[in-house]
Amino acid sequence: MQYLIIAYDNVDSLDKRMESRDAHVKGAKKLMAEGKIITAGALIEEDKMVGSTLFVDFSSDDEMNEWLENEPYVTNNVWNMDEIQIVELKVLPKD
Repeated sequence: MQYLIIAYDNVDSLDKRMESRDAHVKGAKKLMAEGKIITAGALIEEDKMVGSTLFVDFSSDDEMNEWLENEPYVTNNVWNMDEIQIVELKVLPKD
């Protein structure tokens, strides 16, 4: 199942984001190699990073939720979980 995840940062979480970034990027690269993260990027407003977007592909809601619960930006309170948006979608194939 494919999803679009839009996750805005908590207010004043830039320090937490930077502290968590290495673990976040390491995990994201692993999931990209496995085909579970299709693509991802930072949300930018006024030249400031304010959140993240991810197109992901997991076998089930449970698998996606398990990843999200263990994502460093979640466990370190970077993303505002009250404002996270998760939308099921179908990404256009590259071929």
